[in-house]
Amino acid sequence: MAVTIKIAPEIDAKLWKKFTAVAEKNGQSQRHLLESALEFYLHHVVPSHRTVRPEVMEASRRSNQQYRELYERLAKGK
Repeated sequence: MAVTIKIAPEIDAKLWKKFTAVAEKNGQSQRHLLESALEFYLHHVVPSHRTVRPEVMEASRRSNQQYRELYERLAKGK
């Protein structure tokens, strides 16, 4: 059995509401979903940030924000 700790970070209330709704909809505990999100971040996001220059990541974020609707329509094939 894993050793656990209690955490109490302050986070955005709207984000937490969405998070808990997803957990409830999927029949998962908040703990399970949070641990899964942390594992995904540590194993997939963090390593990719080490290989891409910060200015490239920033340009990508700006593009994603600016063209989000277009990207979503393209992804849907419309």
